[in-house]
Amino acid sequence: MSAETAVAPEVFDIRRIRADFPILHQLVHGRPLVYLDNAATTQKPRAVIEAIEHFYARDNSNIHRGLHTLSERATFAYERARGKVRRFLNAAVNDEIVFTRGTTEALNLVAWTWGRKNVREGDEILISTMEHHSNIVPWQMLCEERGAKLKIVPIADTGELLFDEYLRMLSPRTKIVSIVQMSNALGTINPVKEIIEAAHAAGAVAVVDGAQGAPHLKVDVRALDADFYAFSGHKLFGPTGIGALYGKAALLEASPPFQGGGDMIASVTFEKTTYNKIPHKFEAGTPDIAGAIGLGAAIDYLESIGFDPRAAHERDLLEYATRQLSRIDGLTIVGTAPRKGSVVSFTLDGVHPHDIGTILDKQGVAVRAGHHCAQPLMDRLCLPATARASFAFYNTRDEVDALVGAIHRVFEVFR
Repeated sequence: MSAETAVAPEVFDIRRIRADFPILHQLVHGRPLVYLDNAATTQKPRAVIEAIEHFYARDNSNIHRGLHTLSERATFAYERARGKVRRFLNAAVNDEIVFTRGTTEALNLVAWTWGRKNVREGDEILISTMEHHSNIVPWQMLCEERGAKLKIVPIADTGELLFDEYLRMLSPRTKIVSIVQMSNALGTINPVKEIIEAAHAAGAVAVVDGAQGAPHLKVDVRALDADFYAFSGHKLFGPTGIGALYGKAALLEASPPFQGGGDMIASVTFEKTTYNKIPHKFEAGTPDIAGAIGLGAAIDYLESIGFDPRAAHERDLLEYATRQLSRIDGLTIVGTAPRKGSVVSFTLDGVHPHDIGTILDKQGVAVRAGHHCAQPLMDRLCLPATARASFAFYNTRDEVDALVGAIHRVFEVFR
């Protein structure tokens, strides 16, 4: 244990927290697992695993249609989970929460419903250089179909959004501004509230990609005045295949359905179909019922810990990791914006990031290496890829030390 580890502030009981995550207690290649790939997906507490098991063992049934007890239980649990998401985001009513497969589907939903109805030839959609592919491609597809133009707000070399450039690029033609709250590749935290205010002043609708923001930042969609906010369950310590879209009720009600099928209808004849009320209008077919219940359990778990202790611990990890990694000769941290979340991307002189990831894995350290689904950002930075360590509240300073030791082993292999 390092001296800095010995004096690290204990903001909460990390031993108790880690005991809640069974996957963390295993050996990988004969070494204790150090899981630092949380920006890709997070691990699941026992409470989430048990909630899913409980549903399939006791309540498994379809929702909204059955009159029997199991269906009523499943419907109650599913809709209660929607209420937990509403509370987590501080939305006004449950009707503003649409369950989706994740952030990607949520952003596509906005593009292909509100976007398709309202974007016309000559209109403009603004995104930034640091966007994930899921917040680029749907808007590209929409622009191509509607004859609109996709405009890209530039960033500084530090990874910080050039806000003055953003203000300059807004115009009466701007129809949508879609921006990431926290970059998955750099950790940059964007001034989303100010971005939304400026978008609204220009008459545009504001969409927030909260895939990384929701797990690490306090989200209040009403305080942000976001028109749409998307996030994924699996990055929020919940199951894969589930996520949510928040949309202002008036915008959702004015949008056409996303997909056709069961449960999204009020009535069907061969001549005409009328649609269900929101949010069911956007949830065609049998949804991921167990996933929604698991997401609700994840929110309960996070709220039982409290936001401030989690955030303080993650800040400490980020600051400690940044200090320790900065001391390594030949290591360059990519992304140094003043406001960052718990992500440290880096390169090593003379070593491809894929080799970094492979050698670290042999020492039990799991990081991500690649373009992080942000190829335009890598092009802007003139990099093919980076290695990325991303932290969650169950990580420790000792694990940062293990990462540093493993990086030194990479240099030993290549020198």
